[in-house]
Amino acid sequence: MLRFTIALLTCCITSSLFAQTRPNLVLIIADDMNWDDCGAYGHPAIRTPNLDRLAAEGMKFQHAYLTTNSCSPSRASIITGKYPHNTGAEQLHWPLPDDSDTFVGRLKDAGYYTAAAGKWHMGDAVRDHFDKIYEASTAGFVLPSGKDGQPAKMIAAQPSGCEDWERACKERPRDQPFFLWLAALDPHREYNDGALDPPHSHDDVIVPPHLPDVPDVREDLRLYYDEIGRLDSYVGKVMRQLERQGVDDNTLVLFISDNGRPFPRDKTSLYDGGIRTPWIVRYPKKVASGTTTQALVSAVDIGATFLTMAGVENRKSFSDSSRSFAAVLNDPTKSHREYAFAEDHWHDFEDHARAVATHQYKLIRNDYVDLPATPSADAGRGLSWQAMLRLQDEGKLTEAQQACFRSPRDAWELYDLQRDPGELTNRFDDPAYATVREELQSALMKWTQRTSDYMPTRRTPDEFDRVTGEPDHSVRKRPRPSKLQMFGTNGAY
Repeated sequence: MLRFTIALLTCCITSSLFAQTRPNLVLIIADDMNWDDCGAYGHPAIRTPNLDRLAAEGMKFQHAYLTTNSCSPSRASIITGKYPHNTGAEQLHWPLPDDSDTFVGRLKDAGYYTAAAGKWHMGDAVRDHFDKIYEASTAGFVLPSGKDGQPAKMIAAQPSGCEDWERACKERPRDQPFFLWLAALDPHREYNDGALDPPHSHDDVIVPPHLPDVPDVREDLRLYYDEIGRLDSYVGKVMRQLERQGVDDNTLVLFISDNGRPFPRDKTSLYDGGIRTPWIVRYPKKVASGTTTQALVSAVDIGATFLTMAGVENRKSFSDSSRSFAAVLNDPTKSHREYAFAEDHWHDFEDHARAVATHQYKLIRNDYVDLPATPSADAGRGLSWQAMLRLQDEGKLTEAQQACFRSPRDAWELYDLQRDPGELTNRFDDPAYATVREELQSALMKWTQRTSDYMPTRRTPDEFDRVTGEPDHSVRKRPRPSKLQMFGTNGAY
């Protein structure tokens, strides 16, 4: 009996030490938030005190990129550590294939408790990689058909998608290290008054040059700001809960977005408004407070980094594309990537493009040049796009504001991000940038070969009218068939 008691105590102590020494990991994912739309990244009016505190107590990354500009493909890439074209889920609403390997599953196998709360949007194949899932309604991001001729709207019962985040923190077991995948619906459309009290005002709004500065656009952005503010409040609730539990010092929290702002020329584009992300890490045990790093990182690196921090032995076999940036957390002066790569695939409308970015430059290759860069269907129904349609008919849009109407498009675009942060002047044919152009084209070609990227042999048709935004029910099906069902393969097609 004594031997059994000693063994039991030893087991409990070992389990407790295991939980205390290995870091807890929390990934917070905003839905459609621009990289610099918070106070931490310099916006003077959007109220984000909790994100600002997260940055003040941790490390802010200035050059962080996503691998794609679209919701579910971005999540598929993050969780697998693969580029979208390697996941089998590169188009919007395609579920991850059955044989998907995820960093979450590996954490679970290594003794971590794993839970997800909020937006899911990855299909059924990897649900068992999580011990528990608190799933938000898809009504917050999937357009229904609409009844009795009424216009369809995306309105979830839990509009923020963050309502179960704190619950997920509370209900975790206390004898295991934990990983939490906390995914918001904010600030995804659709927008309604009441997301934040008090609300932002039109005077708070900063209209980027690719959007017209008219009242409807200011109202649209104001409502978007309010949802960012609501999201921020839930970030605060999670951080306070971790602090109450006494685990915040040993918990690595990473805040990002899945893609950029849901406005024309942002989300579903390969401009910074589509693929650049806020990236804030708080981990008091390792990360010095109030630091900023210029290291170039990619969302494909999150999996390898979390496995490294957790001490998972089989990390190196996880994904050839995922590179741990753990060294940067110890020393913000360290470099990480020379290039970040991103992809554009079907999202409501057919499209295909690639991009490569450095600290200063970005090269975009547009493969379907015959098509205009129509914004996503949810943005297309918004106030901004509807205002732009009217202004385009009246001939009142600037050249920059006509980007989503232009057809044919340039096959190549090159931008100097330091001199032209709005990416308004294409330097591809400028002799002064010839060396940069050749370097980035070479880097993109080598990445294409290394990752077995390919051009589809078939285009995926539009599901919506590009002007009216009305669904094409001859094409549109829900739930959307998987890649395997549509093309007979999860690879090249």
